[in-house]
Amino acid sequence: MKILVTGSAGHLGEALMRTLRAEGVAVVGIDRLPSPWTDRVGDIADPAFVREAMAGVGQVLHTATLHKPHVETHARQAFIDTNVTGTLNLLEAAAACGVTGFVFTSTTSAFGAALRPPAGAPAVWVDETLTPVVRNIYGLTKTAAEDLCELMHQLTRLPVIVLRTSRFFPEDDDDPAARERRSRDNLQANELLYRRVDIEDVVEAHRVALREAGRIGFGRYIVSATTPFTREDCAALGRDAAAVLRQRVPGWQAVYARQGWTPPDTLDRVYDNRAAREALGWQPRVDFAAALARLDATGDLRSPLARVIGQKGYHRRA
Repeated sequence: MKILVTGSAGHLGEALMRTLRAEGVAVVGIDRLPSPWTDRVGDIADPAFVREAMAGVGQVLHTATLHKPHVETHARQAFIDTNVTGTLNLLEAAAACGVTGFVFTSTTSAFGAALRPPAGAPAVWVDETLTPVVRNIYGLTKTAAEDLCELMHQLTRLPVIVLRTSRFFPEDDDDPAARERRSRDNLQANELLYRRVDIEDVVEAHRVALREAGRIGFGRYIVSATTPFTREDCAALGRDAAAVLRQRVPGWQAVYARQGWTPPDTLDRVYDNRAAREALGWQPRVDFAAALARLDATGDLRSPLARVIGQKGYHRRA
């Protein structure tokens, strides 16, 4: 069965293409940009291109998107064209072709302003029951695309799984104040506690979502590293995250001391991946403790797949 991967020149698209091709899976990659992992260059906002690319396809991994950093460089209409119209084109073509599984890569940024409690307030426990509050055009178009996925399932019975992924890209934090206080590796290690996931685990989440799509029909799931924290920790995390960390994770202080790192002062949110683990049977391997163990063993927090893909950036020009 041939799998279509959209956004094959991007971080996740390349990761999926590399993994599937290495296993001998029949896979075709499409993107607006040429790359070693792109078989057909075109725009998913063009329905004719999408219909042609869908020929002979049995399953779809839809990762192509304009991202949050593109808000600074792209018009709002571009987000509508790619994230909404492009997704609709793919859904309609997939339904017409009788595709047996469609996985849409969404984002935890879709929760928007719901992720930002007032200073000193408890951290937000983020699971699938949290209602998104739109914050920018990126989040608006991703939630609209999610709703299109649900609608197309209702209308056509196309099996669709929406994965709201947390951060997995290697680029620097977009907050200048955060970059001034901590190194990139320090920030990303901290994020594994509450809002980051390794790309190898994201790839596996997409694969199990394809496998389970026919059984589930439609579902939305958060994909993030398993947090060591519990919902009962939220009040304390909003005041003193390091104190909670000392209670929940043994041994991190020595690693941080060797690196000259500091833990987060407070946390504003914690992503809960329980629904994805239970409903999909997804078993993420990299959490905060595992990443620190890898750092001690190899000198690098990143998985082998993350290292080989490297850093892509979001803009070809400023």
